[in-house]
Amino acid sequence: MNAKIQAGATDRAREMELFVAAADAGSLSAAGRALGLTPSAVSRTIDRIEGRLGVRLLLRTTRRLTLTAEGQSYLSAARRILADLDDAEQAVADQGAPRGRLRVSASLAHGRLVVAPLLKEFVARYPHILVDLSLTDTVVDVAAGQADVAIRFGPLADSGLTARKIGETGRVVVASPEYLARRGEPTAPEDLHDHDCLNFNFRRAEPVWPFRRDGIDFALTVSGPVEANNGETLTQLARDGVGITRVGAFSAEDDIRDGRLVPLLEAFNPGDREAIHAVFVGGANTPARVRVFVDFLAERLG
Repeated sequence: MNAKIQAGATDRAREMELFVAAADAGSLSAAGRALGLTPSAVSRTIDRIEGRLGVRLLLRTTRRLTLTAEGQSYLSAARRILADLDDAEQAVADQGAPRGRLRVSASLAHGRLVVAPLLKEFVARYPHILVDLSLTDTVVDVAAGQADVAIRFGPLADSGLTARKIGETGRVVVASPEYLARRGEPTAPEDLHDHDCLNFNFRRAEPVWPFRRDGIDFALTVSGPVEANNGETLTQLARDGVGITRVGAFSAEDDIRDGRLVPLLEAFNPGDREAIHAVFVGGANTPARVRVFVDFLAERLG
């Protein structure tokens, strides 16, 4: 590319940035403040784009800017082109040390108890990556760009996303010593019918807990005074003596070790395991920061 063509491409990219800023801000003065330019400089740039294209892109009044139909089309194209430029530059940068913002979504309990404690080691290993961690039990839409990596439990829905297994967890029935002293300890699964059982409130066919006796699997319907949408809350309620719950083993591990919770009915534990996956947009253009994070999780949790 000769110098004249290169300068022209740079000018057009800058013009697109100015146009997008003006459209987003809704006024020339606001766009100018955001970009460190005068409103007249922004106006001249837009005039130059319109003159080159031969169409009106913006309708300007003293109070606001309104996009024409052609302006809407140009805005969409400009956003796409600028995003492609960013991706191209990031792809080149990623060939060196992985860098950039990495948006990670994890559940409340697993994120706090398992993922967050690993981040000290990860950021020390990859100092140019900024980890943006969000803990929620709401399923985020990775394909729509709400996160770069999401950690999911159990069976995965069909999608165009890439999933890599990074571990698995079992489940355990627990209660506090205070609850057991007050209500007695169940010695068989059927005893749970006489106890307060704390369950998840996820929609499912029926709230059942699985068990195994003499090699035969069966399930019991249980009920109690409280339901919640995450294991950390159920573990806390059990720890406070509200009732008995069945949660992921990782949620109760520390409390069992320290005596705050007691595992129950282990002789009837069916040994069911729940797979844990890292879900992300795969392919040849997957950023290095995503690849190294998923590799790290598989290494430390697998």
